[in-house]
Amino acid sequence: MSVQKSGRPVIWFAVYQLLWHLLLPLAFIRLAWRARHSIQYLGNLSERLGFGYTKPIATGAIWIHAVSVGETRAAQPLIEAYLARGENILLTHMTLNGRRTGKQLFASAIAAGQIRQVYLPYDLCGPVENFLKTFKPKLGLFMETEAWPTVVFRCAEISLPLFLVNARLSQRSAKRVQSFGKAGQALFQAFTAILAQTAFDAERYRQLGVRNIDVVGNLKFDVPLDPAQLQKGQEWRSELQKEQRLLVCAASTRDGEEAIILKAWKQLLLSNAFTVPPLLCLIPRHPERFADVASVIANMGLTFRKRSEWLKTPDACHQVDVLLGDSMGEMAMYYSAASLTVMGGTLLPFGGQNLIEACAAGCPVLLGKYTYNFQQAALDALQCGAAKQVEGEMLLGEPLALTESLKSCLLNSEELLRMAQAAKQYAVDHQGATQNILAILDRQNHFSD
Repeated sequence: MSVQKSGRPVIWFAVYQLLWHLLLPLAFIRLAWRARHSIQYLGNLSERLGFGYTKPIATGAIWIHAVSVGETRAAQPLIEAYLARGENILLTHMTLNGRRTGKQLFASAIAAGQIRQVYLPYDLCGPVENFLKTFKPKLGLFMETEAWPTVVFRCAEISLPLFLVNARLSQRSAKRVQSFGKAGQALFQAFTAILAQTAFDAERYRQLGVRNIDVVGNLKFDVPLDPAQLQKGQEWRSELQKEQRLLVCAASTRDGEEAIILKAWKQLLLSNAFTVPPLLCLIPRHPERFADVASVIANMGLTFRKRSEWLKTPDACHQVDVLLGDSMGEMAMYYSAASLTVMGGTLLPFGGQNLIEACAAGCPVLLGKYTYNFQQAALDALQCGAAKQVEGEMLLGEPLALTESLKSCLLNSEELLRMAQAAKQYAVDHQGATQNILAILDRQNHFSD
C-alpha cells in the first residue's frame, strides 16, 4: 500500500474520498428528514461544506471537537480551564444537540467572543482545507472516539498538533479498525498523541501501532453538576418522600430498551410488593424519539405524564406509573431525585451510556451486561458497590431478571443507602483527568516550541 510521509494511505484514501462524494447527497437528505422534528437541523448548512463562517475568531485558538452531547459535556472542565487561562476556543460539533449543549454550557464565553461554535465540515478535502485555513488553530483536541481521516491526515501534513483526548476504544471498535489493516492503523498513528481514559483503552491503541500514549483518566469525573438542577431534584425527592414513594430513573435509553424496561416495570407494579408503588422516570437518549416512546408507554397500558407538561413542580406526576423525561439538560435533577438508575445502552448491545453523572449525584446504578463503551468505569463502580449488574439476557425482550433486580434493590433501603454513599465516593475518587491532560499538553507544547 502506497503511503505518503504523513502516513496517509493513498489508494485507500482516494476510495474513501470517492465514497464521501457519492454519499454526500444522502447526508443532506438525512438532515432534511430530521428537520421534521426541528428546522434547526437545516441551519448553518454552509459550515458543513467548509464555508460561510460569518463570525471570526482570532487565529491561534485552541480547537476542541466534541461531536455531540456527551462529548461536549465531557469537554466542559477542559474548556473552562483554558478559558480561565484567557485562551480562545474554537468548538466544533457534528450534531445539532451537541451544538445546543455547547451553547447552553458556554453562553457567556460565546457572547464575549472567547468561544466560537461551528460545525466540523464533512470529511472532504476541499471543506477541510478551507476550514483549517479560515481558523488556523494552534492546537487540535478531538474528544473520545472521533477520528476523521481527512482532518487527521491533513493536520499531520501541515504539522498542526492534533490530540485524541479522553480517548476510548472498545474491543469491538478495535476489531473494526483492524479490519482496515494498515489504513486503520495509520489513522490513529497520525495523531500527535492519544490521551486514553484507561489502561484497557491504551493497550488497544498500542495494538494498532500507536506509541505516543498516556493514560489520564476520564474527564467525565471532573464535570461539575448543575447546583440548581441538584437542588430541584432534592426538592422533588422530598415531595416524593412525603408519600413514601421511590423514584427510579431509566436514563439515556435506546431503541428497544424502553419496551423491556416498561414490561419489567409493569411486572413490578403487578407484584404488589410495595405498599406505595414506585415511580419510573423514563428518559430516552435521543429527543427525536420522545413521541415514539410516549406511544410505547401508552401501548403498555401504563399511565404517564410528560416532563414538558409540568408547570413549575412535578406534583401532577405523583399519581401516574411513569414520567416521560422529554427535556434536555436536566439529567442532574433526575438523578438527584432518584433512588436508583437503570443505565440505558446496557440492556441491549449498544455498549452502555455514561454512569458517572448518576454516581456523582449519589444515585446508585443497575447495569445490563453490555458495558463495553465504559468498561473500566463499570468495573470500578461494580467493585466499589456503587452499581449492580442485572444477570440474564434480554435480547429477546424478557424482562424477568430486570424485574427481580429492581425489586431486590428497592425493597432494601439500607442497601440503597450504602450504594448511594459508595456512588458519591466513587465519583470523587476518580477525579483529576483535567489536570493530567493539561500537564501533558503543556509539556508537548513546550517541546514543540
